[in-house]
Amino acid sequence: MSEELIAILDFGSQYNQLIARRVRECNVYSVLVNHSTSPAELKGMNPKGIILSGGPASVFAKDSPRCQAEILDLGVPVLGICYGMQLMAQILGGEVEKGRSGEYGFAELHTSQDSSLFAGVPPYSQVWMSHADKVIELPPGFQTIARTDDCDIAAMWSPARRLYGVQFHPEVVHSIHGAQILDNFVAKICGCSRSWTITSFIEHTAKQIAETVGDDRVICALSGGVDSAVTAAIIDKAIGPQLDCVFVNNGVVRAGEPEEIQKIFGNDFSFKFHGIDAEDRFLRRLKGVTDPEEKRKAIGDEFIKVFVDKARELGNIRFLAQGTLYPDVIESHSPTGAPSATIKSHHNVGGLPEDLDFELIEPLRELFKDEVRELGRELGLPLSIVKRQPFPGPGLAVRVLGEVTKERLDILREADLRVQQEMEKYEHYDEIWQSFAILLPIRSVGVMGDERTYEHTVVLRAVTSQDGMTADWARLPYDLLDRISRRVINEVRGVNRVVYDIGSKPPSTIEWE
Repeated sequence: MSEELIAILDFGSQYNQLIARRVRECNVYSVLVNHSTSPAELKGMNPKGIILSGGPASVFAKDSPRCQAEILDLGVPVLGICYGMQLMAQILGGEVEKGRSGEYGFAELHTSQDSSLFAGVPPYSQVWMSHADKVIELPPGFQTIARTDDCDIAAMWSPARRLYGVQFHPEVVHSIHGAQILDNFVAKICGCSRSWTITSFIEHTAKQIAETVGDDRVICALSGGVDSAVTAAIIDKAIGPQLDCVFVNNGVVRAGEPEEIQKIFGNDFSFKFHGIDAEDRFLRRLKGVTDPEEKRKAIGDEFIKVFVDKARELGNIRFLAQGTLYPDVIESHSPTGAPSATIKSHHNVGGLPEDLDFELIEPLRELFKDEVRELGRELGLPLSIVKRQPFPGPGLAVRVLGEVTKERLDILREADLRVQQEMEKYEHYDEIWQSFAILLPIRSVGVMGDERTYEHTVVLRAVTSQDGMTADWARLPYDLLDRISRRVINEVRGVNRVVYDIGSKPPSTIEWE
């Protein structure tokens, strides 16, 4: 991927992706690899340095994750963080004490001697601890370089072997000088030039795609979301007319979306754009379906059939492009993230039949969501795409509770349009993870124009989140809620009531179905 990279061995810490982000913020490329990666595989990646992450396990547990000892002898600097430090100490002959009470939360770190790891860090600084086990005896050749009141060996190093360990978590914001410590490791200790940027990523990736594809062709399902849009844009930069992008209007998209996608991608790119209107086909599949999972299966199955029909019509396509992101890769435990893993043989992508024997291209598989948005800006995509909120694969079908019909979809589409228009004016819109409307399968009594009404109820859902795994309901201003409610009720025929969802995840989910 990059001439200079830091490899992070994944031992299961909740902060692993944050370590990768902090390294990238130093303008040094980082990849998260499985802890079982062999020394030979790791050496083949030619890392400038290695970080052993933290993790929830104890080094004393029978099935605790471990790396091979030879990884510590590859001749590059290694930094162990929390569990990574304990594992390093145990492998090299030190002594780790099984946790009794542990140390969690803020601690004051006292650096006890000069070390390039702590260059520019005050002698006393706040760090974040989260551990039970701890190192109580150093391995041969190591020295203590920091302590806290409750941890005599809060950091250690072996000058001869360039091995370092810290018991605290420098990657979290609670460690005040943690970013400086990581910058010291990658720049001063590993000797990285700090030259990695999103622009360099674009140039390198486009060149790699062009070399891989050669004279062959690529097909990409273009949903209009930021991931697929950026995927299409970067492949377009690489091979242009050899790319076929397929947008399927499945009838459960937002108001004006097919027209917007056609306008954005139909003219200003070199790739061939194929818009397919399959609304009637999908609505027939959804007729009478009320169970959320059955909706998802019906839409997914029908999409595959539509996509396969088009792929066969186009013919002679070797590669399938997908907007897989780094969190998806980590969740599926893909091990290396090295350049060769960007292109891999894949025979059954998303339920595609085996006779469509595509090879898979995933140009974003080493990026995080916000990096993808930055990439989109760099590639010149419109903000309406770059800043687009996450949207469920089954679309509005899982926001129309109960049976999905054209009439109910149209009501929700119009209501959701008003929600989006007002939310986009909100000064803190960028802090909202998702905001949308939901149509309930109930009606309620109302009074409009001195007449009794018996109409639909719309739910407004708005949440804040970092990654979608947990979420809190957004504390929207009353005047914003009032504007949304009045517009939906006054402008959308068939709605007489708007309610606001104040459930957080967990125990609620972001989507209702």
